[in-house]
Amino acid sequence: MTEVVINPTSNKNTTMDKLEQRFMRAMIMASPGEPSVLQPAELPEPQLQKPTQIKVRIKAAGINPIDTKVRARGLFFSNALPAIIGCDGAGVITQVGEAVKQFQIGDEVYFCNGGLGREQGNYAEFTVLEATHVARKPTTLTFVEAAAMPLVAITAWEALFDRANLQPSHTVLIHAGAGGVGHVAIQLAKYAGARVITTVSDPVKAELASSLGADMVIQYQQTDFVQAINHLTGGRGVDVALDTVGGEVFQQTIPAVRHYGDLITLLDPGTDIAWKEARTRNLRIGFELMLTPLLRDLPEARAHQVEILQHCAELIDRGDLDVHIGKEYPLAQAAQAHTDIETGHTQGKLVLNLDN
Repeated sequence: MTEVVINPTSNKNTTMDKLEQRFMRAMIMASPGEPSVLQPAELPEPQLQKPTQIKVRIKAAGINPIDTKVRARGLFFSNALPAIIGCDGAGVITQVGEAVKQFQIGDEVYFCNGGLGREQGNYAEFTVLEATHVARKPTTLTFVEAAAMPLVAITAWEALFDRANLQPSHTVLIHAGAGGVGHVAIQLAKYAGARVITTVSDPVKAELASSLGADMVIQYQQTDFVQAINHLTGGRGVDVALDTVGGEVFQQTIPAVRHYGDLITLLDPGTDIAWKEARTRNLRIGFELMLTPLLRDLPEARAHQVEILQHCAELIDRGDLDVHIGKEYPLAQAAQAHTDIETGHTQGKLVLNLDN
């Protein structure tokens, strides 16, 4: 653990201030690289800087593929290292600014904030953020479960409803139905009344996807999903396809979508896409990056994402939406969690339990 040193030559008042400073555990990255660049540290607790902010004792932090990409490739903003990464968090409010009226000390919240280089991330015991950027935690979820939800719930909601305008009459294809976004997207699509087809890699994941409500589960290593979908839909194709995998999967999905249908992807399709069939089918291609409001500082879009979390909390507490935890780790094992998620074979969500 990084040692915090009090300068013995400081004057009495300054030394006393430092001695009274409270410290927190955190995982920091000093440079991009392998998972091992995530190292434990003891840092001063962040303090409120504005009357509109709150301070949260983080109980758990969700781990997402974006965290591993930031760790490996670097932060989105310059001169931000060393940094604490991690976008998802859930915890208890310990301090509120004088302008904050909607929350009070002791309230339990969950949120997607920071971790990209401009604001502190959530691989730490405390964070300070704008009160308008958090939602009340679903009462029926533990902190670990709640921390797993924000990024994937917002992503799935925006992709299905904001981008594709999913309707009850639609048939939707959701790739990687046992993954973080996929397993939430299945549930949201079923709640909306749609018919859900999903792809998975093995029987265990197929069982999970079925338990979440998928109407048809295709094990893509054994079955050509395009042929299966066209057979199931009488050659028409699905109304909406959600590509959570990228690469060749995006190209392969085009002939599985009906004419004038929607194909939404979470990733960059690349530069070698043959667009002829997509154009002939008059497909509407959509991109979903829920990080845009954080990267571009878009207040209205951030407010909409908090509304999504509020809606999801209602669904969760009514029993219409759940989150599957693949594995939880103590804070000090963040590097191991990154190693595991980069295998591409994890199921559900991975979470850091800061109470562990």
